[in-house]
Amino acid sequence: MGFLIGIVIAMGSIIGGYTAEGGHMAVIWQPMEYLMIAGAAVGTFVVANTLSTIKDTGRAVLDGILGRVPSQRDYLDILGVLYALMRELRGKARNEVEAHVDNPEESEIFKGFPNVLKDKELTHFICDYIRLLIVGNAKTHEIEALMDEEIETITHDRLKPYHSLITMSDAMPALGIVAAVLGVIKAMGSLDQSPELLGGLIGSALVGTFGGILLSYGFASPLAHKIKVTRDKHLRAYFIVKQTLLAFMNGAMPQIALEHGRKTISSHDRPSIDMVENETISGSGSNRQAA
Repeated sequence: MGFLIGIVIAMGSIIGGYTAEGGHMAVIWQPMEYLMIAGAAVGTFVVANTLSTIKDTGRAVLDGILGRVPSQRDYLDILGVLYALMRELRGKARNEVEAHVDNPEESEIFKGFPNVLKDKELTHFICDYIRLLIVGNAKTHEIEALMDEEIETITHDRLKPYHSLITMSDAMPALGIVAAVLGVIKAMGSLDQSPELLGGLIGSALVGTFGGILLSYGFASPLAHKIKVTRDKHLRAYFIVKQTLLAFMNGAMPQIALEHGRKTISSHDRPSIDMVENETISGSGSNRQAA
């Protein structure tokens, strides 16, 4: 919603200022100019990216526009899953804990937190490192290094739509110049026409430069940064898992390990200590989810 409101404000300011100065909308309404710029931009985007990146960009654009980011409830569910698994590690036999991570879809722990289970990549991330904890041979610094490497890889993949859109955004002003040059070429072929007609053709050509800059800095670039902010918030879940499990490996009690994870959450979304205790340690969160 914020993205759409911002676009309306930006366009309203540009069009309102232009018309207030006596400008005519018919002059800047040149659909073919905008079609050339947008079409060329989309075409180069398709050339430069794989099919998987193109599909992921579509999902990222939708998530960015709709503002689909993790809520405090999602963070509490992640902490709840981690607490339940750490408690199992401390009190149950190895084969009992392995059953949860080998088949999380059938695990009562993961079933109690469907928001976590539906994120397959995050679920696999949690299960992989719980499995390493069960083995018990890896050192903490080795696990930390492995986590950092995997999170870096995940971050690189998740931000591909952002980098792709930024590249396209950077190209749009140049594509606008291409459209403007084509318009000038068309105008040069009409030098024998009246000054009024020739002026209109030149004005139409200049709209190409205007359109390229507007589409770049007014639409594509803000959308790319919106995607980056949205994806960064989703990536925060991996740091919660990392800090919680590392604290547990270093000997912290599950309750204390949760605090390590809680502190990695942005202060705006971070649940209080009491809320974490009520939702995870006391079991009320799990009971609520199961209900």
